[in-house]
Amino acid sequence: MTAKRSASAGEIVAYTSSTLAPLRHETYRTIWFASIASNFGGLIQAVGAAWMMTMITTSGDMVALVQTSTALPIMLFSLVSGALADSFDRRRVMLTAQCFMLVVSALLSVFAYLELLSPWLLLFFTFLLGCGTALNNPSWQASVGDMVPRADLPAAVTLNSVGFNITRSVGPALGGIIVAAAGAAAAFAVNTLSYFALIYALIRWKPAFPVSTLPREALGSAIFAGLRYISMSPNLQKVMLRGLIFGISASSILALLPIVALELVVGGPLTYGLMLGSFGIGAIGGAVLNARLREKFSSETIVRLSFAGFALSAAIAALSPYSALTCAGLVISGGCWVLALSLFNTIVQLSTPRWVVGRALSLYQTVTFGGIAGGSWIWGIAADRFGVANALLLSAIVMLFGIVIGLKFAMPAFASLNLDPLNRFTEPSLSLDITPRSGPVVIQVDYEIDDRDLPEFMALMGERRRIRIRDGARNWALMRDLEKPGSWTETYHTPTWVEYIRHNQRRTQVDGENTDRLRALHRGETAPHVHRMIERQAIPPNDDVFFKAPIDLHH
Repeated sequence: MTAKRSASAGEIVAYTSSTLAPLRHETYRTIWFASIASNFGGLIQAVGAAWMMTMITTSGDMVALVQTSTALPIMLFSLVSGALADSFDRRRVMLTAQCFMLVVSALLSVFAYLELLSPWLLLFFTFLLGCGTALNNPSWQASVGDMVPRADLPAAVTLNSVGFNITRSVGPALGGIIVAAAGAAAAFAVNTLSYFALIYALIRWKPAFPVSTLPREALGSAIFAGLRYISMSPNLQKVMLRGLIFGISASSILALLPIVALELVVGGPLTYGLMLGSFGIGAIGGAVLNARLREKFSSETIVRLSFAGFALSAAIAALSPYSALTCAGLVISGGCWVLALSLFNTIVQLSTPRWVVGRALSLYQTVTFGGIAGGSWIWGIAADRFGVANALLLSAIVMLFGIVIGLKFAMPAFASLNLDPLNRFTEPSLSLDITPRSGPVVIQVDYEIDDRDLPEFMALMGERRRIRIRDGARNWALMRDLEKPGSWTETYHTPTWVEYIRHNQRRTQVDGENTDRLRALHRGETAPHVHRMIERQAIPPNDDVFFKAPIDLHH
């Protein structure tokens, strides 16, 4: 076990140092193995789609768009999927996504078998499969924390990468063999069959999600709440930025690899499969070394090494005429791919409470896969205009920029905060009869603060403002009484009473430290007094104007 102390919460979290530890949990183990089977099919399908595109068009732009069409839906729809993951039963969301992808894959197989696929129709089918992935991924990644305890979460995230890259090391080569022997239609059919194991595993899983007493958030409000949370979380913003740059630059290798196999090393579908397999072998190695590297190096150092490794791999792929040397370079990039992306994912999960983790992961995916989709398109155009080798070298320069930007936007330390619910809030008994939708609600909290404590009080209130707004408060303000300078009032609004309850239920254990320190500074005889008020208009909404004529108030 690796012990990490959270500076903010003061707690010690013992992380599991063994990558295989999460397999002790039956639910995680069952779904993990089923996911491997599904990933096998997905990678075989990807080889078939990429190679079929090289057979029905000579445009490098169209070949690169195969990866773009898969990644673009993740960029476009993941935020909505994240809101669904936080608002609905994640198991059912994943089942819906898997069944949808099964149907699309079956149709793709039929169209390919009947030789009805055009370049744009192939992109349409891969886009639909990307939509299924966009719906599935936030729920799957957020569910990892429901399947394993927090101490095993970093290892589980890494093990997910191990599972995917076990299939990446073998699946593409197998896909190349299938395509070479039986055609792309057979690869698509294998992918269709691969969904059944995961669907069966999800049907068997019976998670015990906590029952909420509050009505479900509207989809638009849930999305906005997720965006607001991330906008008030500087550490998450750094992860998003570095993930975007990594996605844009690193996408060049996978996007252009079919052309590298076809033109630079003069190979066929089997060569392409072996290259993807080399990438997967490197990814497994990176996953195995992940825990040790996190113990020895900072998060920023690992990310910089990942960018540097990818730049080296891109340069090798651009300049090497030998498939063996190119495969060796791809082993390096595969390891760096897992090190960077698993680190990004783990930091997002450990920096986000459960109520919003699906949305945080989905926005991270939106940014990262948006970078992959945009980067794939950019490098495809660059390959058409300047040649594949020059496009890869240009992407290597962008990867080096990803190292430089870390000087200003360094990755946060790999530490864990106690983001479990604080559970101190009890809904107050009200004398006024209101409904959950009644509002706006105005909250005022009164403090008595000694002048000697003002610097600490103001610092804590700055943190309190961020917490309040992050969790849904509006119009936050801090006021000082001009007649009693020791009296301070914190005030904020929520749209409705139910949103006030939701706001308080979102508070975490680490947020409670801020509350405790503020109460310790309070000099009143009782605890800080909380006023809960509902805003009411004294005049009709449309009559808030100046009167032009005298009014007889006695009538």
